[in-house]
This record gives sequence, C-alpha cells and structure tokens, in this order.
Amino acid sequence: MKKQLLSMLALTCTLLSRVSAQEAALAGTQDQLHHEMGGGTNHMILLDRLEYQGQRGADTTLWDGEAWWGGDLNRLWIKSEGEADDGHVDSAELQTLYSRAISPYFNIQTGVRQDFGKGPSRTDAVLGIQGLAPQWFELDAATFVSNHGDITARLEAEYELFITQRLILQPRLELDAAAQDIPALGIGSGLDSAELGLRLRYEIRRELAPYVGISWQRDIGETADHTRAAGERVRHTAFVVGLRLWW
Repeated sequence: MKKQLLSMLALTCTLLSRVSAQEAALAGTQDQLHHEMGGGTNHMILLDRLEYQGQRGADTTLWDGEAWWGGDLNRLWIKSEGEADDGHVDSAELQTLYSRAISPYFNIQTGVRQDFGKGPSRTDAVLGIQGLAPQWFELDAATFVSNHGDITARLEAEYELFITQRLILQPRLELDAAAQDIPALGIGSGLDSAELGLRLRYEIRRELAPYVGISWQRDIGETADHTRAAGERVRHTAFVVGLRLWW
C-alpha cells in the first residue's frame, strides 16, 4: 500500500510538472501571438460612398469616407464627407479624431471638425461614439460644439442585409439636430433634417463594389421654414449610382 501511494505521488508530481511546462509554453505562445497580431499597428481606408445623385434640377456628386491608423485600443481616425455641384464643392467637412476602444464593439472619439464650402468657415469640437450595436447595426453618433458656441448633433445608422455573399442591400438613416437656431447656416433648433437611403451593391471583390440605390432627404421644423424662405425645396429624392472602395 505504501509503495502504491508513493507511485501515485510520483506520477502526480510528474503530471504537475508537465502541466506547468505546457502552461509556460502556452503563455509564451500567447505573448508571441499578441505581439504579432494584437500588439502592432494596423490601418484601413474606406470610401463608403462615392456616388452621383440624379435629382430634378440639381445633380450632385457625393463622397463619404474614413481612415484609421493604430492599435487595438488607441487609433487616429480621419473622416470626410461632402457634396459638389457642377464641379464646385458646395459643402464639405474634415474630422481629425482620437479614438479609444471602450468595449469590443464600440469606440469613443474626440477631436476637431473643420467645415469648407460655400457657407461660413466653421471649426467644431467633436465628441462621439462609433461601433456595432446589437443586431449588427453600424452606428456613428456625434455632438459638435462650434467656435461660435453652436451645438449640433448627428446620428448615422446602417445595416447590411446579405442577399448572397456578393449582393448586399444596405439601408441607411441619418438624422441631424441643433440645440439652437443658426440663421447663418439656415438651421433651426430641434431635429432639422432626416435622410433615408437604400443601396444595393455587388462586391466584385470585397474591396471593390459598385452600387445603385435611392436617397430621400427632408428638412424638418424651423429648418424647413428657412429653406422655404430661401426659395428652395425641403424634399429631395435622388437615384444614386456609386462605388464603394476600401484598402
């Protein structure tokens, strides 16, 4: 009996030493994997929308893209979007942001936004959140405080419905709001505009996808009053054709 106990004790010690050796080897592998896959820096450039919008009396070229560089937690994020009519930029913006991961699916972002185009030049401080919500909705929400003290906000939401592995239907919603009346921009307080879009794209490759669709936009509330006073339409419906690129 004594011999059996000693044999069992020796076998247990042997197994424990082997387990410890395996754990040490696994820890080294995990450290190497983190260094090679998670500890470095990466980047991405996405031109989500580069499109022509055909509508009554005012055809428009539109772009909407972003780029980021950094690691798993901290990134430099650049965003740009705008519209051009007849080869001239009507409105455009550029955001330079610091992005910090606060969960596996969401980043909080802060930085500066600069507006360009026909309207007055403006600079805004930015605080926002971007990520993937439950049910796989892509969300991008931000609050802007301008150098004139104006406060505005924007919410963008997108969803990708895979009809096939290459054919994808993408509904899109954008809402804009302001905390006060901004006559210089023709914006009223409250919810000032809404845009709904539906785009069908075909991915020739994941990085290259032409698309067609429709976009509907409407000014709301006091903003609609400003628009009517300027002799412009408050509703716009456009058929779109465009290209989505990333690398």
